[in-house]
Amino acid sequence: MNKHFEDTLYYLGRAGEHAKEGVMEEIEPLEERVREFTGAEEDEPEPSRLQNLQDDLRDLEERAEGEAKTAISDARERLRRYRGDSSE
Repeated sequence: MNKHFEDTLYYLGRAGEHAKEGVMEEIEPLEERVREFTGAEEDEPEPSRLQNLQDDLRDLEERAEGEAKTAISDARERLRRYRGDSSE
């Protein structure tokens, strides 16, 4: 394909993208009016799989941190008792 056709295809693609954006911009007020008349409101989207995984990982991290702190506290208490018992 010669250079002129390649340029033409590129600019046609760009024109199509701009036309789509223009149409969406023009339709937006009409869409809002239709939603008002019908009482249809957009529902909150459900969390994505990625968001669910991130939330689960955050929960696991917090739980692991809490368990680690408890284990360290227990170990320190056992050491304190051991040192107290062995020095007597």
